Amino acid sequence: MSSCQQNIINATSQPHDAAQVKIYHTVLWYWKLSFNFMILTLLLHSCQHDTQPVVGESAPGPSDYYAEPHRPQFHFSPEKMWMNDPNGLVFFEGEYHLFYQYYPDSTVWGPMHWGHAVSTDLVHWQHLPIALYPDSLGYIFSGSAVVDWQNTSGFGKNVQPPLVAIFTYHNTVWEKAGRADFQTQGIAYSNDKGRTWFKYEGNPVIPNPGLRDFRDPKVSWHEGLKEWIMVLSMGSHAGIYHSLDLKKWALASEFGKTEGAHGGVWECPDLFELKILGSDEKKWVMLASINPGGPNGGSATQYFIGDFNGKTFANDNPPDTALWLDYGRDNYAGVTWSDIPADERCRLFIGWMSNWEYAQSTPTQAWRSAMTLPRQLILRNTARGLRLTSMPADELLALRQVTFAADLRELNGEVDLTKDLQFPPAQMEVLLEVELIGDEKPDFGIELYNHKGESYKIGFNALANHYYSDRTLAGKAGFSGNFAAQVHTAPRIDGSRSFYLQFFFDKASAELFADWGATVMTETFFPTEDFDQVKLYAKHGKISIKKAEFYGLASIWK
Repeated sequence: MSSCQQNIINATSQPHDAAQVKIYHTVLWYWKLSFNFMILTLLLHSCQHDTQPVVGESAPGPSDYYAEPHRPQFHFSPEKMWMNDPNGLVFFEGEYHLFYQYYPDSTVWGPMHWGHAVSTDLVHWQHLPIALYPDSLGYIFSGSAVVDWQNTSGFGKNVQPPLVAIFTYHNTVWEKAGRADFQTQGIAYSNDKGRTWFKYEGNPVIPNPGLRDFRDPKVSWHEGLKEWIMVLSMGSHAGIYHSLDLKKWALASEFGKTEGAHGGVWECPDLFELKILGSDEKKWVMLASINPGGPNGGSATQYFIGDFNGKTFANDNPPDTALWLDYGRDNYAGVTWSDIPADERCRLFIGWMSNWEYAQSTPTQAWRSAMTLPRQLILRNTARGLRLTSMPADELLALRQVTFAADLRELNGEVDLTKDLQFPPAQMEVLLEVELIGDEKPDFGIELYNHKGESYKIGFNALANHYYSDRTLAGKAGFSGNFAAQVHTAPRIDGSRSFYLQFFFDKASAELFADWGATVMTETFFPTEDFDQVKLYAKHGKISIKKAEFYGLASIWK
């Protein structure tokens, strides 16, 4: 059993034993704080002084670095211009690499490059120069990266394994000419920890079979077969390829033509194996983002649980079952890090915190969009069966600076906690442990608001038995007719009367991890002024509060 699994078991075995959970968090917090203080000092020097400004833009000064309106303070965002899908997530020699779809010349989508950042702790990021540029074969669309430990590709030097990136070429000349085969797959390699990349002279390594949507390769090593496997978007479903050397690929099977949700094109698939929490049994998980077709409209990520023999994937659930990784409107195209030792931690995931319905219109100026928090993916049994759950990465504990514990036993109505906090509620984490009382069906949650009359609510409606995110009054919304048109909801997967809720608020976003990550919601909003006030509320009935802890979180950029 991995240390990650053991940590989760320890934390969830008695989810409402406050003493046990506090010990778990405190031990991790003190250990990571001392380590991350050193890392923070080094990375801030690099971020503020060593990174190069985008062409045509001046570098921000130390006093205003990452201080623009709506700029997240503990989520990754590019220094300038447009960003979308995370790409090439790989861990190598102590560094987490985050590549991403990037257009350095505008804050709207354009010719795609691979932007690049690295971190030693998943929290503080160092911006690096662009890794991959478009060329005669096309734009550089989404893909993945691996460590070729056995040098199967032959790209390695001096007995050191190379990093190999696998990506989609998007040929706009062919697209404009009316051809259907304008997307192909290419590779590149690096022998200096991802700082310099060389494209393979034999690209493309997978030609297009005649599909308009043929993209987003996610590659991993299959230890049992001793070969590489790739899951690839093929329009309305996924294809599974295999290779011995990352250069020559053959199609093994296809999955999904009649499985899951099909409201839009499948994108950014992923395929990996996980142990079921608390056991040695393993299952395979396939992720598939679709746009549109999400549970609350627009972009979202579905997943499948089943078995994989190295060639074919078999879904355990009925074909028409749609399981969603996140019910919010703003978690899309997420994938997991490769080459993290399986016995050290859970599968790590990060997504693009936006939605294609309005991504290019959101009211930011110097940059556009951010990533979600890094998350641990855990397979565990729930009241509704085996589910893929998400929890924030443990490293985020090191950002806690100031703690306030509300002295509440029961709540019926609302209580304003603004004066009790010594930090801005627009940059905080909240832990709530709540129990329902008797037969009452309350509506309870957290409300952020400001003096402009703008507010954001996120909570649970016991009568409807669903979580909700209400950004209908949260500020700027005129950039899109459906951004704030309705309240977004998510079903409760857990069936108990007790709730363990973890919230993160960061300037212009909220992330809810409910019932130890069984239900997750990620949403953005854009108040005209930061939300500087906060209240807890319980309407239409009262709730018992076992814990209400508020943490001011440090900026990762200061």
